[in-house]
Amino acid sequence: MKELLTPKKLVIRTVSALTVLAVVMFTCSLIGTESISLKAVFGGADIQESVNPDYEIFVKVRLPRIILACLVGAALACSGVVFQALLRNPLADPYILGISSGAGLGVIIAVISGLDWMLLGRSPIAFFAFAGALGTIWLVWFIGRLTGKFHVTGLLLAGVVVNAFFSAVIMFLTSIAKSQQVYSTIFWLMGNITEEDFLVLWLGAGFVVTGILALFYISPQLNALSFGEEDARSMGVNIARTQLIAFGIAAAITAIAVSLSGLIGFVGLLVPHAVRLIFGPDHRQLLPLSGIFGAIFLVIADTLARVIIAPAQLPVGVVTAILGGPFFLVLLVKYSRKVSWLR
Repeated sequence: MKELLTPKKLVIRTVSALTVLAVVMFTCSLIGTESISLKAVFGGADIQESVNPDYEIFVKVRLPRIILACLVGAALACSGVVFQALLRNPLADPYILGISSGAGLGVIIAVISGLDWMLLGRSPIAFFAFAGALGTIWLVWFIGRLTGKFHVTGLLLAGVVVNAFFSAVIMFLTSIAKSQQVYSTIFWLMGNITEEDFLVLWLGAGFVVTGILALFYISPQLNALSFGEEDARSMGVNIARTQLIAFGIAAAITAIAVSLSGLIGFVGLLVPHAVRLIFGPDHRQLLPLSGIFGAIFLVIADTLARVIIAPAQLPVGVVTAILGGPFFLVLLVKYSRKVSWLR
């Protein structure tokens, strides 16, 4: 008999995961190519009328980068949970519906257009990536809705077709772009966490956290949808409304993550499966725990990307792929006999 999830267990697991996240963030903030002293950091921005380098590195470089990694990791992991529930496909991730190609198309259009304006400290690349990702996901949703009763299959097929078409357009634009423009685009497509202005971080954090809380609110409906639309309907779930809300929120926070960091793979696939295999498939805990462990995973991956070939830096997307594959296989072998995809 499977262990039932109680509010007390949910709180204990969530608080424990948040504690681990805090420890990881603190530890990773001390790791880098330059050694820093916490005593000097707490001494303030200026020491004897001169700039405090330890404070500058910690507050203006490492801390914003770590916070950004938390936001992106949480957004991608929770989006993966939602898409796997809606599509009832264990291989679904935030990019399965063409988000990657849509965002990439937006980026290469911004790059080859030579736009150089800034808004909220962000280049047009971020805004074009956001628009491309969000526009693509809604295009796929619209096409999927036209398929009627075969909604899930229609979404998957629409995502494959849109992704292939946009990828072809990207290859065409890449072939006619200048070499420096191509390099900028490819580096972004591999995923890259960089330090951000605190205003951008606060705005991004506000949208992502609000989205995750909204998804948690509808987690019982996601539990029902995981068993199939007919079963969910028999439980009194409004299928269309739940799908629209969940799909829209997951698409929005994914687009935000993509616009801030580029395309970082494996987080939305690996983390939800790892949490599901260890703790079970109940979305009431799967969503918050996936968000927290997604943040932990990406903070660690980005720290490795910063130091593994220092002073140069790897794209964090490369590190997530290298870490994610073997780790997922270990989890799969160890826990697959203990739990099933659904309760």
